[in-house]
Amino acid sequence: MKRYRNGEMWEFEHGAAATNRPVILGLDGGTTSTVCICMPIMPFSDALPHPVPVLARAVAGCSNHNSVGENAARETLEQVMADALSKSGSNRSAVRAVSLAVSGVNHPTDQQRILTWLSGTMGKLHGCVLIAGTGTIAYGFTEDGREARAAGAGPVLGDWGSGYGIAALALTAVIRAHDGRGPHTMLKSTILQKLGLSSADELIGWTYADPSWARIAALVPVVVYCAEAGDEVASKILKEAVEELALSVKAVVQRLGLCGEDGKNSFPLVMVGGVLEANQKWDIGKEVMDFVSNDYPGALPIRPKVEPAVGAALLAWNEFMQESVEEAYRR
Repeated sequence: MKRYRNGEMWEFEHGAAATNRPVILGLDGGTTSTVCICMPIMPFSDALPHPVPVLARAVAGCSNHNSVGENAARETLEQVMADALSKSGSNRSAVRAVSLAVSGVNHPTDQQRILTWLSGTMGKLHGCVLIAGTGTIAYGFTEDGREARAAGAGPVLGDWGSGYGIAALALTAVIRAHDGRGPHTMLKSTILQKLGLSSADELIGWTYADPSWARIAALVPVVVYCAEAGDEVASKILKEAVEELALSVKAVVQRLGLCGEDGKNSFPLVMVGGVLEANQKWDIGKEVMDFVSNDYPGALPIRPKVEPAVGAALLAWNEFMQESVEEAYRR
């Protein structure tokens, strides 16, 4: 990403006159990429328009401060917002609310760090969200304001079930097969072909030349391909990922009591991330849901029909409209 001097990324605000239309920003920030959606303020009604109106969409790189550092993460967030506002013909004075869904914000100190950059709220929520992309985390909320999380500690501490976790196990399986310490697997030939390498020995250099999380996680489609072709090693890796993801959900559900005393209360389980998307034969999201439903039959699977950044914008819009209504009643 281009490096900017202080204030340079906002220079567009000094150019042509921007519209006075109030807008909402929603950000989905991860290790692979960061997306910002700019949408207009919509009338408060029971039904949302379909499709949801989007004025502009901007994409930037990694905004996980654990991966790229605080300065680079902050610059990415600022740049993607500036790009979205510029594309929409708006500026910062038109923004009424911002909602951020940013990976790496795991503890109060992380939250405070982000809040010093921007301000975003989500309102009251109930249920559990499972995110499985480059990394993974399960996060739950109750209407009385309690929260709980499981996983999301990063690859070193074991984000098993994540894209990085799946791909790392696949790379390990290739080396084990090459050494004779593990079973033969088509992962070896398929991954080497994908990376343009001639031998497993070269895989060591490839891995450590740039061990970034997203670069490793990009091999997940290769693992899925091998599993769908009947490779037992690849299938075992995906089955273990399913179990780990389901365990994260169960841990959150238990701690918050989302399932009720008898374990049968209904609650939404929102599943987001590339790992959970369906493939020809392997649907990791469905497999996770089957595992969870065995213990908690009231779990209601939800696969968002809009991208996460749009969801973040809708959360910001919802909170803004509720505050506007409350303010009107106070007058």
